[in-house]
Amino acid sequence: MDHQTGSNQTQTKPVIPAYVKAISGSLAGIVEAACLQPTDVIKTRLQLDGAGVYKGILHCGTTTVKTEGVRALWKGLTPFSTHLTLKYALRMGSNAVLQSAFKDSDTGKISVGGRFLSGFGAGAIEAVAIVTPFEVVKIRLQQQKGMSQEALKYKGPIHCARLIVREEGLKGLWSGAGPTIMRNGTNQAFMFTAKNTFDKVLWRKDEGDGKVLQAYQSMMSGFLAGIVGPVCTGPFDVVKTRLMAQSGEMKYKGMVHAFSSIYAEEGLRALWKGLIPRLMRIPPGQAIMWGVADQVIGFYETRYIQLNRNNDNDIPILGV
Repeated sequence: MDHQTGSNQTQTKPVIPAYVKAISGSLAGIVEAACLQPTDVIKTRLQLDGAGVYKGILHCGTTTVKTEGVRALWKGLTPFSTHLTLKYALRMGSNAVLQSAFKDSDTGKISVGGRFLSGFGAGAIEAVAIVTPFEVVKIRLQQQKGMSQEALKYKGPIHCARLIVREEGLKGLWSGAGPTIMRNGTNQAFMFTAKNTFDKVLWRKDEGDGKVLQAYQSMMSGFLAGIVGPVCTGPFDVVKTRLMAQSGEMKYKGMVHAFSSIYAEEGLRALWKGLIPRLMRIPPGQAIMWGVADQVIGFYETRYIQLNRNNDNDIPILGV
């Protein structure tokens, strides 16, 4: 009987359906977008500032508000929130599916390498399917300066997407796909691996164990996990932004040409432009995301995984 109970626990431990994680990610995306859009606008403006108009984060933010109004800090919010909601749903869901392929069939455990590769795969999938076209539209909207709607080339996200397709073809929505895949793949590889590590080290939490972290615990693990990626992938993010912002005459011919041109014209430090606002946005964003997502996943673990375990333990007593 003990052997049977242990076997059932081993089987139920890793089972958190991909759809549960997808739902948790989509809800988290809505909350994060509303909170952190201003830092994303500032980051984009700084990365596109080849002439050195802005003196730093605060100067960029205050200049934007003075010349365009407070609402300008939420430019591109519609595509950003939609993109985050879909991106996190796909990220969490695809990562769950990929992790299941790397799990040991006997123990249900996954190695660090398997978790890293699952994260990279999830990041690459989201980059191609969602991130690239949404960020192209977002960046084109964010780089526009001025308060008069009539003076702006793009009137909104849908108009922007249609105009890009008309002028540049469908491939225009996937400008900068290469560095986006590298950035998102590397980011998620580190993020999922680090988040799991911090959960174990700090809170002794393992996925599927039925333990629900407090929101502040999830947020702390998510914040720490969100620091590594931006530092490692800064150059990919700068190149991605430059490629996506191009319309009409193309200065950069591709990812490698953009890397070499930026380095030659602006120096090595330019490849990490916008790093501080990225660090102001991504770690807090991951804190918010995991604070929401872990509560949804924890609700499922508490209501269903533990309930099933209790039912399994009750079967010998009820014995029909």
